[in-house]
Amino acid sequence: MSGEDAGHDEVRGRRVGHPVVLAFAVGGYVFAAIAGLFVLAGDFGPALLVPLWIVHAVLLVLLIRRLGARTSSTYTMLFIVGTSVMSVYVADMARDDLTLQQRGERVTATVVDKWRDAAQGRKARDYNYTLEREDGTKVPGPAMRTLTDLYDVGQRVTVIEDPQGELRPKTPGQADATSEELGSLGFALAAIGAVAWTAWRGSDPARQKADEGAGHDTGNRAYRKFTGARGSGPTQEEQEEQLREALRTYPADRRGYIKVPPEQYPDVSQQRAARIAWELGLRAEASGNRGSWRFAEKVVEEVPLD
Repeated sequence: MSGEDAGHDEVRGRRVGHPVVLAFAVGGYVFAAIAGLFVLAGDFGPALLVPLWIVHAVLLVLLIRRLGARTSSTYTMLFIVGTSVMSVYVADMARDDLTLQQRGERVTATVVDKWRDAAQGRKARDYNYTLEREDGTKVPGPAMRTLTDLYDVGQRVTVIEDPQGELRPKTPGQADATSEELGSLGFALAAIGAVAWTAWRGSDPARQKADEGAGHDTGNRAYRKFTGARGSGPTQEEQEEQLREALRTYPADRRGYIKVPPEQYPDVSQQRAARIAWELGLRAEASGNRGSWRFAEKVVEEVPLD
């Protein structure tokens, strides 16, 4: 193994030394964040939740970058945060139903009073029902509510009541939160799936095609070396070495960026240049370059590696 290959493997090992373990860790963090924010959403408002979501997004960017994927970590973070928000939102819609299922008691009650909400613009006018148990005591909690007129006074109905009297009694069908649970789970799995996809994109199999193409270029370079054939300019290998030398010697501007003209390296892609810079401890800037490649130790948006 050459020194260059050894250095490449060592750097990549620092980046994603244990990709499967790291992917499981990031996926576990995403799932834990969804569960934790769902719990907090029941007791706290936006004043606390919005900063927590922002911190969650920043941590995701840092963790996703460690997976070594080629795709933009910002776009991946936005997708994961978006699906996480939807997962929490859908689960929160079913919070009362889940609570009622957990601590509620099923009883048979009789409708003793019925009325309809007063008209308020275009707001739907729900139907409300006062219920009594078989022993004559009132079913605790607010009145049962339905969207349409389903029950008459004197009609018996099976409901789930809240012993603490905080939640409205509901029929077993009304308290069924299966659809919300499946929807929330689907969004959560989409977020975790994005982590798995990002980890796969940063793994060796995902680079196999690029490696095959690189192997073809290596064969062409070997042929040129053997036959002495040369094109009008330096080979890709020579251009990469020139880029390494430029990154070592070019001065940085006042913002800490090393600017390199890409036209001097026509056979080197920006992703390959990012990989070369990474081996030297630098990052490639993806935004605001204005015709130049810019490299620094810290960047706003990192170019995905090849």
